[in-house]
Amino acid sequence: MNRLLVLLSGTILTAVLLSGPALAQEGAAPATGNENTQSGEPVETKPANAPDQQPAFAGQTRAPQPPETVEIETEVVAQDLPHLWAMEFLPDGRMLVNAKQGAMHIVSAEGEAGPALEGVPEVLSDGQGGLLDVALAPDFESSGMIFFSFSEQRDDGNGTSVASAKLVTDDQGGGTLEDVQVIFRQMPSYDGNKHFGSRLVFGPNDELYVTVGERSDPEPRVQAQDLSSGLGKIFRIDRNGEALPDNPFIGQENAQPEIWSLGHRNLQSATLDGQGRLWTVEHGPRGGDELNRPEPGKNYGWPEVTYGVEYSGDPVGEGITQQAETEQPVYYWDPVIAPSGMAYYDGDAIPEWQGAFLIGGLVSQGIVVVHMDGDRVQYEERVPLDARIRDVKVGPDGAVYAVTEQRGGGGSTIVKLTKAG
Repeated sequence: MNRLLVLLSGTILTAVLLSGPALAQEGAAPATGNENTQSGEPVETKPANAPDQQPAFAGQTRAPQPPETVEIETEVVAQDLPHLWAMEFLPDGRMLVNAKQGAMHIVSAEGEAGPALEGVPEVLSDGQGGLLDVALAPDFESSGMIFFSFSEQRDDGNGTSVASAKLVTDDQGGGTLEDVQVIFRQMPSYDGNKHFGSRLVFGPNDELYVTVGERSDPEPRVQAQDLSSGLGKIFRIDRNGEALPDNPFIGQENAQPEIWSLGHRNLQSATLDGQGRLWTVEHGPRGGDELNRPEPGKNYGWPEVTYGVEYSGDPVGEGITQQAETEQPVYYWDPVIAPSGMAYYDGDAIPEWQGAFLIGGLVSQGIVVVHMDGDRVQYEERVPLDARIRDVKVGPDGAVYAVTEQRGGGGSTIVKLTKAG
């Protein structure tokens, strides 16, 4: 078992490999963060991609680090796994994982992956597509029902779809998905391989939030502003894939009734806070990753209003960062962290993180810890892991679990973060 000790205390950061190979992944993108841990200073000190853009309010970006931080010990609990996209804890402590190429496995408490589950539908795994998120039904212990999102090939293109199934396990560490049904399809389809999203989050009243992307390319991405299109939206549906009767656009002409909020770019991070409210982090352009608390019927701007710039360095649209008709992000990052996976920490094992959001960073290569004061960011700190982080979960033991990946494919590991000492 590999163990990495990450010390975050006051003015120094030390990462000490205790045994085994390092967590660094071949082909991983360079980190955007740095090792500046001076209390009160932002952890990010590299130049912004859009230096002339100004935040709408104090603390909207580059929040200070907390005055005191916690020593975190990290160990690899599972390795040599396929390229994973998501994980979820089963009630008995085992982990249900989705591999991007289309397989679903159960990983034992000892870190061993069982055989691929039978019954998983065919997925489109080109580009950014594949088998995406997985969530247990709130009554999983009695129903055995799971929900998962995936990139689906269609006659007129492809898109993000959501399916339900009953998970039936066997004695060999595997099992079968029974009664698989596609309950929801993001429409329209598009013949592309980028920005599928997607995360699935059950709300406190059994509602299912589905986040997706706007498919990236210049023509379809403008549909993030179009209520007749499902691109660049968050949906709110029931277990059968139907719009809930109190959704904000029910009965509005030419509006998809499943839509909860609009104007999103590519949503790969979502979770509930301690009050049962949905929070998301979406990939921005070059600069402009956003933390939001999506509210019903509200418009979050993309691609007309955004921080950051195009990958070319040109302005996005007219370069507008504020507009009365659109919502400001609670927080944004420039340079980006490239967010994927997100958890709200309510455990006891790391009390210093109580009430914080834990966000996986693909480019920042670690866990971004965002401490809140009400609905505003108070502090930001980072736990470097020298690996792209695809998903983050809080385990039943209160530890934090991160799923790593290699850029362009390759194997994944599952890393456990605990308080040192």
